[in-house]
Amino acid sequence: MSMLTGLALLYHEPSMAGAQIEEPLVDSVRSALSAQIAYDAPPRQEEFADTASRVRYLRWLGTMSDRLKRRKTDLITLRERQEFLENVWYDSKRAGLDTALVLGLIQVESGFRKFAVSSAGARGYMQVMPFWMRLIGDGDASKLTQMQVNLRFGCVILRHYLDREQGDLFLALGRYNGSRGKAPYPNAVLGAKKQWET
Repeated sequence: MSMLTGLALLYHEPSMAGAQIEEPLVDSVRSALSAQIAYDAPPRQEEFADTASRVRYLRWLGTMSDRLKRRKTDLITLRERQEFLENVWYDSKRAGLDTALVLGLIQVESGFRKFAVSSAGARGYMQVMPFWMRLIGDGDASKLTQMQVNLRFGCVILRHYLDREQGDLFLALGRYNGSRGKAPYPNAVLGAKKQWET
């Protein structure tokens, strides 16, 4: 091994991204998943039903922005971090997922790198496999590096796997990573999730 290769390995951020397995989808599931990825912009603070909900959200946004600042250095401005977090919050809630879980998954999958690509070809923050764009999207896998597209697909896919595994988070996380039944990936995500809990 050359010295440059050794240095590259030393400073490479490891990713646990595996290979989600393409499984046949019945038409009704494909249609339902396609409808779920349809774009809706994240809600703004003024759309909350009551003041207490808005205050809880603003506190969460401030806390998470401070934590994210240490991890995601390419989001330099507060506004950029808030936009990312608004999208994570919205898509996780929309899919019925714990926001801390989604942030933990992103941390493990891509290290918060927008343009991360795994050896299996998974892309973006949530390391979505390109076949999902063909199955339930418009077929353009290059869109998986767009923040909103990647987060929407990742959350919808994780929700799909949770439903398939009848709520078993351990198995659903393994399926998401292509390592169903093996402990390292689910344990890594659940460990990272703790860092994003409030």
